[in-house]
Amino acid sequence: MHALAELIASSPVFAGLPPEHLELIAGCAQNVGFDEGAVVFREGDEADTFYLVRRGRVAFELHTPDRGGLVIETADVGDVVGWSWLFPPYRWHFDALAVEDVRAIAFDGACLRGKCAEDPRLGYELMQRFAQVMIDRLQHTRFRLLDVYGGVAVS
Repeated sequence: MHALAELIASSPVFAGLPPEHLELIAGCAQNVGFDEGAVVFREGDEADTFYLVRRGRVAFELHTPDRGGLVIETADVGDVVGWSWLFPPYRWHFDALAVEDVRAIAFDGACLRGKCAEDPRLGYELMQRFAQVMIDRLQHTRFRLLDVYGGVAVS
């Protein structure tokens, strides 16, 4: 198996995919790095990439008028950063910043969407996996909000 495909296969979100799907995914991937403090992406920009963190930490920030940047979640080693590449209009909804030096695998979202269109089994499998990532992130964010608001339920 291709070296990048092996790295991808070792991540929780892609674990257990058949080798042919891992090779297709790896064909849309490359290694990247971000120095501490670097912007990974900005809210409103085109969401044409997503990342698998191999080293470091990425913070997701929401800008508020009175508090500036508010960290709502972080992504660590093994986590996926970004799902906006899956849904039109393909725009980021938050800022993402490298909290420390980050090494990651970057995936070309348009390339992968094309491969999913050609292979609906791959598309369905990725949609299920990314839906689980979204559910997990929303739950973490919910708990963080409960923390911020002192245990008051937020609806």
